Parts: sequence; C-alpha cells; structure tokens
Amino acid sequence: MNKNDYNIRLEREEDYKEVENLVRESFWNVYCPGCNEHYLIHVMRDDTVFVKELDLVMESEGRIIGQNVFAEAVIEADDGRKIPVLTMGPICITPELKRKGYGKILLDESLRRAAELGYGAVLIEGNIDFYSKSGFTYAVSYGIRYHDLPEDADASFFLCRELIPGYLDNVTGVYQTPNVYYVKEGDVEEFDKGFPYKEKLRLPGQLF
Repeated sequence: MNKNDYNIRLEREEDYKEVENLVRESFWNVYCPGCNEHYLIHVMRDDTVFVKELDLVMESEGRIIGQNVFAEAVIEADDGRKIPVLTMGPICITPELKRKGYGKILLDESLRRAAELGYGAVLIEGNIDFYSKSGFTYAVSYGIRYHDLPEDADASFFLCRELIPGYLDNVTGVYQTPNVYYVKEGDVEEFDKGFPYKEKLRLPGQLF
C-alpha cells in the first residue's frame, strides 16, 4: 500500500453514524457477547476529557475504514503530583482489512499528532505483540501501576509509550482510567436498538 491508498483526517459530525457502525462491526462478539465500544465513542465525544484534535478517521476509496480516539487521563504519583497523560481507544480497522498494515499506520500517525500537540505519554490496555511495534512497552517498567489491580496480578495488558523522552522519569504511581470509559449495560442496550440486529454470541477467547 502507499499513501495514495488512504487518508487520515479529523472526524466530522456527519461521520458519526458511519464511525459508530464501523466500531460496532469491528468489536462485535470480540471481547464479550455483543460490544459496548460503539456506545462508548458516542458518549466520549461530549466528555470534557475527549481530545477533539485527536479524533481521527482513516478513509480509503471514499469510505471510512478505521478510527482512533484519545482521552486525557492522569497518573496519581506517589509523591502527590497528578501527571497528565493520554489514554487511547477505541481504535479499529474495518474487519475485512485487518492484518494488512492499516492499523499500525493509523496508530503511528495518531501518536505523531499527539506528540505534536505536546502530550507526554500514552497509557493503554492492549496486546504487547501489536503495540510494541509502535513503541509501547509494559507500564510497570516505568513504575506505573494500574488502578485497583492487586500487586501480584498479571499487568501485561497495561502498556505505556512516552511521547516526550524522559517525561516519566522520576514518576511512580497509579494510573486512573477516565470515568467516561465506564458505561452502563442498560444504556448500551438502549443505544444498540438504533442499529441493525446482530446476534450476541458467547465465543472462546472472550474476556468478559
């Protein structure tokens, strides 16, 4: 693929429904029966932590094939400071184009823009096999702990990338997920009634 095959731009209001459909198709039955990510992005857009300058879509041949969003978060440092950071997602590529390199292109461009805006670090929940290719490593290596996670629990899902080298030097503490990411199942169910019916399935490998 080359740069003529795609375009990455800011999401516009007229894209909202198309993007929500894309997110729903991408996440349906992946982590749980059904999904909540399409509702999450719907409510995120109006939240104060949402970073509108990083609300991105990826287009190819006149349609949206991918999207990514960011929200502002904090590390509650052990010395009492609150360290501003970003968190990211949902991020997705349309199912038929997954594993063709589009996701990494979108991710890398998203991170470049975040750094350009002056953000110091991004903390996420994700698979190290994919995200390490874009510079992420285990957050524990920075001394950052995931909120409410017991000390002896597996934290290999919790990843970090500095955007400003040295931003997390001399910082240890607890990362707090923004409240906007906690959506209610009933609200998701009601929102999903506005989309075509899809069957919820319990599948091997789901997390919830």
